Amino acid sequence: MGNQAHSLEGEWALILGASSGFGEATALELASWGMHVFGVHLDRRATLPNVDRIASEIRQRGRRAVFFNANAADATKRGEILDAIQATLREANHPQTIRVFLHSLAFGTLKPFLGSTAEDSISKAQMEMTLDVMANSLVYWVQDLVRRQLMGHGGRIFAMTSAGGSRVWPTYGAVSAAKAALESHIRQLTLELAPLGITANAIMAGVTDTPALRKIPGSEDMIRIAQKKNPSGRLTTPQDVAQAIALLSHPASQWITGNVICVDGGEFIVD
Repeated sequence: MGNQAHSLEGEWALILGASSGFGEATALELASWGMHVFGVHLDRRATLPNVDRIASEIRQRGRRAVFFNANAADATKRGEILDAIQATLREANHPQTIRVFLHSLAFGTLKPFLGSTAEDSISKAQMEMTLDVMANSLVYWVQDLVRRQLMGHGGRIFAMTSAGGSRVWPTYGAVSAAKAALESHIRQLTLELAPLGITANAIMAGVTDTPALRKIPGSEDMIRIAQKKNPSGRLTTPQDVAQAIALLSHPASQWITGNVICVDGGEFIVD
């Protein structure tokens, strides 16, 4: 870590979707850079041991881990979580804020727009839920973080997008729309947060073998194609993405904002 970690030592990260995939890897990577972690996740009893493992690994790095098992897209739960975060930050000897905020929520409906029956087609409620969770919730969290003065100059906002924001696959329509909206939200947030010294970027990972990817019909084909076309001959890993986010959290990256940043080993540029 060297001098890289010193700039983040003792700072806090808030990660939505912290119990697997990109969220998990970023939580552990930022802890290695000296950051404490607030994590929000939604897990049933069967998967809670994995959450305990992640929190334990963060603490083994000498950092604090405060996790909340709740629906991050629920406004009431969001308020309760932020109340608890403020209480935790007030315990410090000097006022602290959130340095890094990662939105990595992968929960949406995978149905075609025009299925063979109405039941097989995406509904209005499913479309709206997908966009609310995977895109619009980013805006609401940032609004509350700023209004509560929980993020200030030097803050970093990251949102996980994908090639699906501009490409389509069967059953991926609602998620594709959510990713496109998410990227648009990042651009608007960049404009409005710049006077506060807060940056906002979307991170477009290459095809990564995560639990979220495995839920997409045809994911095996996506993995096979990505392995073949990637110039490095392998898939992107959650650790690749986490390391990039840690680098972009450094103070020297202050002028990098408003972008969709590919972290994919060159995969996206290859036909």
